[in-house]
Formats: sequence, structure tokens, C-alpha cells
Amino acid sequence: MINRRTVTIAIALLALLLFVSACGSATSQNSISVYNWGEYIDEDILSMFTQKTGIEVVYDYYANNEEMYAKIKSGGVNYDLCIPSDYMIERMIAEDLLETVDTSQIPNYANIDDRFKDLAYDPENKYSVPYVWGTVGILYNTSMVDDPVDSWDILWNDKYANQIFMYDSMRDTVGVSLKRLGFSLNTRDVSELNQARDELIAQSDLVRAIVGDTVRDSMIGGEAALAVVYSGDALYCIEKNRDLGYAVPKEGSNVWFDAMVVPKGAKNIEGALKFIDFLCDPEICLRNVEYIGFSTVNSETLKLLPEEMTSDPTFWPDDEIYNRCEVFYDLGDFVGEYDRVWTEVLASW
Repeated sequence: MINRRTVTIAIALLALLLFVSACGSATSQNSISVYNWGEYIDEDILSMFTQKTGIEVVYDYYANNEEMYAKIKSGGVNYDLCIPSDYMIERMIAEDLLETVDTSQIPNYANIDDRFKDLAYDPENKYSVPYVWGTVGILYNTSMVDDPVDSWDILWNDKYANQIFMYDSMRDTVGVSLKRLGFSLNTRDVSELNQARDELIAQSDLVRAIVGDTVRDSMIGGEAALAVVYSGDALYCIEKNRDLGYAVPKEGSNVWFDAMVVPKGAKNIEGALKFIDFLCDPEICLRNVEYIGFSTVNSETLKLLPEEMTSDPTFWPDDEIYNRCEVFYDLGDFVGEYDRVWTEVLASW
């Protein structure tokens, strides 16, 4: 027989469970979980968003697209927002890893320049909202480099042995070697890919280190002569050390677009859309762009930027630079060949 004391305890436990569940629900609506590249937002903006909306931002970092993808794909952690690159967004759409984005809930979406909509990675703008864009090139120290920096070949010049930083990113670094050889960044030719691998392995004795976000402080501090970097990082470094310059090599490079997406399983989609809208506000976007140094996709923010930024090809590449660059595409199953090549290259370093 169930006695009165047992029933009382059961009711109390049920009440406790309901209370905890209610608290968890409230918490999920009062916070958002954001997954982003390191050094890729003015973090004061997070507290400004919380002050305006009451929604706390829990922030986590990743080093490259592949790391982000692996974590989202595993399903071990649910994020409300992340900011991948074009080819990775294309892959995540194909694998049904993203929620559709209701832009009617993002009034500031109207500020996004049409140039950055309807792009190949999300042709109907259903899954992403553009964040920033830029190029990949060579950051160089003019006090240490006395050769023209106009070709990827300089990264294979024995003269700069132990003075070269390569970037810890499979697509970017393999892409450098591919473009140097005159191949496409998106080649599906195994022979071309193997040639790019062999060139990177041959270069390994010249490389000081393969690095990520630490490249900025290292180049500002004069630790190396040459580094493969993103344009926004180059702009930041040049502001801190006037001996530095940036070039997009004549063989061409990657022009990339990063965008805000909502992963499947997001707990607070409404909060994520509010955060996206906040980041698309012209004044907030201005603050963010000036902090991170990458090119804006916001036409209203562009009007607010100083002429010294908008006339700088590092920040705003002209058509001649833009037209010799390629966008990365999702490689589908062929990405396994890139993984193989990258593993072999890393083993040599």
C-alpha cells in the first residue's frame, strides 16, 4: 500500500522537476549561445545587446571552419548562432544542418548591400545573413623583405627561411599552393592536388610555424617576415606596425564571405534573429567593422566609414584584385582528398 508520506514526497519531487524545467526554459529564452572565430567581434557589443534586450550572450570560439563544422555535426552542443564561411555554409545546407532564417524578423536586413545577396553558397538567401567579406593574401614586413611581394613564389624563397608563417587552415593553405601552380582553388583533379601537396611539403623547411589567430601579435612583434593572412587581420596589424604591408598575389587568391547562420537544434531562434538584427544596425556594424577590420556588407555602414578605410585596397579591394580571386565552393565527398593532402602536409611540418 502507498502511504501518505510516499505520495507527499512524490508530489514534492514532481514540483521540483517542474520548477527546474521552467527555469531551464526561461534561461534558454534569456540567453543565446554564439559560436564564432576568435577576435571576430567587438565584445563590447555583446554587453550592449544584453543591455538593450535583456538577452545574455554566451560566447565560444573556434579556430577554423572545419573545427566549427565537426562540433555542429556531432550534435554534442547546441548553438543558436555561428558565423561560417561560404563553402562551409553550402556544405551545412546540403547536410540539413541549418535552420531557415526569417528575414522578415530582421528589419536591418534591408541594410545589406545587394552585391552580397543571392551568392552561390546560399542563392535564395534562405539560410544566412552576410557578416563581412575579404581576401587572403601575404602580410609582409618591409624592414625584412626587400623583394617585390606580388607572387606566392616569395613564400618558397630560400632567402626567407624560418621567416614565414603559414595559416592553420586546410582550404586556405592548400589553396595558396594551388593558385601558385595556376590551378583552381576548387580543383577536383587529384594530380593537381598532389602537386600542391608536394610543393607545400618542399616548402616546409622554410616555414617558421603554422599558426592561427596568434599570427597577428607575431607579425606586429616582428617575429617573421611573411605570413598568409586574411585581409582584416592584415589591416589590424598594419595599424599597429607601420613596417607591415599587404598584397594579394598576381596569381589570384580567395575572396571569401562569412555569414551568420542558425544551426539546427538552436534553443533560442528568436534571440538569435534579434542578435543578427542588432549586428546589422549601421552604427553597431560600424563599431564592429572598425574593430575587426574586415570589409563591411552593410551599405549604410559603408557610408559612415572614413575615406582612408574605403580607399584602402586591403579593406576594400578594387575590381582588378576582386576579379582575379575565386570563391571557395563546397567539395562534397571530394573533400576527403583535401583532408588526405592536408594530413600529409601537416606531417611534414
